[in-house]
Amino acid sequence: MNWNDFWLPIRLSLQVALLSSVVVVVLGVAVAWWMARRSFKGKIVLETVFMLPLVLPPTVVGFLLLVMLGRRSWIGEWMEWLFDAPIIFTWWAAVIASVVVAFPLVYQTMKVGFASVDREYEDAARSSGASEWEVFRYVTLPLAMRQLVSAYILGFARSLGEFGATLMIAGNIPGRTQTIPTAIYVAGDSGNTAMAWAWTIVIIAISFLLLLTTGRKTS
Repeated sequence: MNWNDFWLPIRLSLQVALLSSVVVVVLGVAVAWWMARRSFKGKIVLETVFMLPLVLPPTVVGFLLLVMLGRRSWIGEWMEWLFDAPIIFTWWAAVIASVVVAFPLVYQTMKVGFASVDREYEDAARSSGASEWEVFRYVTLPLAMRQLVSAYILGFARSLGEFGATLMIAGNIPGRTQTIPTAIYVAGDSGNTAMAWAWTIVIIAISFLLLLTTGRKTS
């Protein structure tokens, strides 16, 4: 077994999961808080759109991202101008794919968390002169901290296990975009069962510890 080849996908997967989990938690918290405090026409439709990546096949999500971020789209052209290189088939594309597929889990977790916060505490803070930001920072978020921790862990775990969308827009370039799931796929397809089992054991162990932590935080 080549240990360098073994550790590269693990390191890249952790790198992608760490960055994407932070991004998706920030987005998920912001959107969930905004949606929890507002009622407007078409809200249910918008929430359904938010949840679509949870039920769509990953290849469909990857294809849509490929179209949106490809060099022929204005978003892809803008990103290429900004970074002086295409975003597709880079590890940044893997981060984007992970953020998109993990967002529904984070959003739903934080939506439940914010809904469980007693509005009387928030109203009391407002009546004392606190701004909406201060109410959110010092009242709402601390009361929903258990859900926030769970949201982050779930987002990290989902990002770590992302395969289909990542393969579509980031590819499987060893040392550059090859994550643990894509490495397992290639190893299994090529008959290298030893490496496939080794990566499988690693990702099962990490996922188990993450879910065990989530269970302890929510119990």
